[in-house]
Amino acid sequence: MIVAAGRGERAGQADGPKQYRHIGGRAVIAHTLETFLSHPQVDTVIVAIHADDRELLRKAAEDHHDRITIVIGGPTRQESVRLGLLALHEKAPDKVLIHDAVRPFCDTELISRTIDTITEAQGALPALPVADTLKREAFGGMVGETVPRAGLHGAQTPQGFPFRPILQAHDRAHALGRHDFTDDAAIAEWAGIPVMLVPGSPDNVKLTWARDISMADQRLKGTASSFPDVRTGNGYDVHSFEAGDHVVLCGVSIPHTRKLSGHSDADVGLHALTDALLATCGAGDIGTHFPPSDPQWKGAASRLFVEHAVAIVRERGGRIANADVTLICEAPKIGPHREAMVAELSSMLGISAERISIKATTNERLGFVGREEGIAAIVTASVIYPGEVPA
Repeated sequence: MIVAAGRGERAGQADGPKQYRHIGGRAVIAHTLETFLSHPQVDTVIVAIHADDRELLRKAAEDHHDRITIVIGGPTRQESVRLGLLALHEKAPDKVLIHDAVRPFCDTELISRTIDTITEAQGALPALPVADTLKREAFGGMVGETVPRAGLHGAQTPQGFPFRPILQAHDRAHALGRHDFTDDAAIAEWAGIPVMLVPGSPDNVKLTWARDISMADQRLKGTASSFPDVRTGNGYDVHSFEAGDHVVLCGVSIPHTRKLSGHSDADVGLHALTDALLATCGAGDIGTHFPPSDPQWKGAASRLFVEHAVAIVRERGGRIANADVTLICEAPKIGPHREAMVAELSSMLGISAERISIKATTNERLGFVGREEGIAAIVTASVIYPGEVPA
């Protein structure tokens, strides 16, 4: 469901509601609709609009008008969502996504992540960790206190839910006269529906002010950045064998005659991946953040290291484009476990499997790898950051 009934006063009214302003030669809502209509897991798109905007939507969605269902929204976003959900009552889909029309840069992978996280009893909320230092205002506009940002996230849409529970939650809030919820995840929390965070996208911005619309227009016209800030990081790691009965590679436990030696679980692939990610934003290496001398990391799952590096990348606005992993070993065989490894990395990085490559090669019986004394890994990661490369 696309929520498009607002008036958008903060963006000014001279050119009409902001969802119908043009960016890149088309209305904002046209870009939003196209993304969802083209997604293979979306079979119905319903749009909640203002009663005065039928003609505006018809012009904006001219190419797709026959593929959408229109509902007249209410005086608030919350009421517009409720009316849209009611319009879906007969169809009763298993899952529903609720998205702001003025987020035109939502991408296919974000939609897929959100859909895949929804269960019969759980919703999904795309979000990004808060990067700015937060201040609470005191009397007279003075700074009252600094608010710790640990664990704080900025919510995005589409927010996804099992259909019947979220409809019931909206109906219950309406019946009780509760009209103060700022998003659908807040209603879900109030109604006791668990909501799982999924990685959002720094590109998935909400167009609120006139300046936002101007910048979005520049972006789509290709005038905002002539040299996109695409960075590549490399990581290399090696661990020797010691007595044991399995190795852990790229998050997957593989039976073997020995295990890898290391302070954590010695996952050589994930250690190299952590270094590659940190390298894209000059954030040191794995030893900087997780010193081997620190006893708290003894036996730790290396997934923690990768997720920490991903959080640093996202805090700086980075968007992970792909990861290429090469494991160098004589044994064990990697092929039978490649699919499971890709699935693990997809979960850690928040990107689709097609953006992950895991390869294996031997060292032709040369050197310490050839003598089966250990395993090495080389990883290359590409990350796109906001802005452009300085001249």
